[in-house]
Amino acid sequence: MSNKYCKVETRGRISLITINRPKVLNALTPAAHAELAAIFDDFEQDPEVWVAILTGSGDRAFCVGKDLKTKPGADDPTELPDTGAAGLTRRWTLNKPVIAAVNGLALGGGFEIALACDLIVASKSASFGLPEPKVGLAAYEGGLLRLPRLIGEKRAMDMILTSRRVSATEGKKLGFVNYVVKNDKVLTKALKLALIICEASPMSIRASKETVQKGLNEADLKHAVEAQKSYSSMVEMFASDDAKEGPLAFAEKRKPRWKGK
Repeated sequence: MSNKYCKVETRGRISLITINRPKVLNALTPAAHAELAAIFDDFEQDPEVWVAILTGSGDRAFCVGKDLKTKPGADDPTELPDTGAAGLTRRWTLNKPVIAAVNGLALGGGFEIALACDLIVASKSASFGLPEPKVGLAAYEGGLLRLPRLIGEKRAMDMILTSRRVSATEGKKLGFVNYVVKNDKVLTKALKLALIICEASPMSIRASKETVQKGLNEADLKHAVEAQKSYSSMVEMFASDDAKEGPLAFAEKRKPRWKGK
């Protein structure tokens, strides 16, 4: 089925997903959210694809969130997919890594989508912000909750209450941006990171991501360390062919041949 709002390209084990609405700074309508949700459904379920990169078309914006030019009421929160904005902000079951390649503005829901990704690579001209209060709204897709967890309450409140935009450089200093690169190198850097991730067993990567995410919700470290043994991805990792292949390849001084199972 062809996509109307996005482009999807598979590069080996990597899925490159591009929001393709450059004329409106890659703003999203309910239909665009639904399309992205279906794309990430496919990514989550496809055993042959291990990492996703999400970016925006053009050089002006990654995504500026809600398309405010849609008809009143048409973009009510209830019309979002169950998995949230872009099918990501409430996708709690995804253990595969997602990299945000932020090539410009990441505002409102667009910033929330980037925060829902595991890594953020940003161009030097990129900027981030949660301006929803200026139009009578709030960042209800995780921005008000993820940002304080990443950078601390006071720093987050500064951004949230003033609606100010933060540069990529400041975002890196605050801690929510991983890498800042030249404007024309964003996708190149994201692809390099994805390839590095693909050098490891996908079973190990999924177990690691699930453990980090669930462990952050545990108040007691002792309980978190003991609980991780029961996480589904961790159980699958230890029972996998990859868990046997890794040590064997190391002993035989060769590159491992991962099966992802």
